[in-house]
Amino acid sequence: MNIIKTGFSGLFILEPKVFKDERGYFFESFNNKIFTEAGINVNFIQINESRSISGVLRGLHYQLEPYAQTKLIRVVLGEILDVVVDIRNSSPTYGKWFKLLLSEDNKKQLLIPKGFAHGFTVKSPTAIVLYKTDNLYHPESERGIIYNDKSLNIDWETGNSEIIISEKDKMLPLFGEAEKNFVFNSDPYP
Repeated sequence: MNIIKTGFSGLFILEPKVFKDERGYFFESFNNKIFTEAGINVNFIQINESRSISGVLRGLHYQLEPYAQTKLIRVVLGEILDVVVDIRNSSPTYGKWFKLLLSEDNKKQLLIPKGFAHGFTVKSPTAIVLYKTDNLYHPESERGIIYNDKSLNIDWETGNSEIIISEKDKMLPLFGEAEKNFVFNSDPYP
């Protein structure tokens, strides 16, 4: 597995080695030994899956400390544009965003440390997204940022397509008004 730095502390792209033959393919989507050797110490305890149709935009979501989650995102079916925003106070990349195309074809994954808001938009007719977390879902600490905040100016690459978004996500606050309690740590995986 190739672990690629992104320029955001703790945010990595993972490219697995895919073995293909006439039967199909095989790859390791996670190997704790490889993570540990790379200095990434995370204990995943929950696996989530979502299915969405073309045009769906989910996000930007996060949980406050002490219930924040490290996430390992991958696409099982289809294609998404995955977007994260650094919301860690004192981070050199605070308020900046990063995006990556994740698909069943490229098999890339995104490792997102605590202190990032996360969202995605579906680029294919259907997408199934699988993600592991190191903390359980805690509804009382769930927060978010509105996807179209002009101060962030995120390019969701939706073109003229109609966006499908939940009523809950339409009510999320602007970046400057969102509750955030994260402090930057240069080693997010101690």
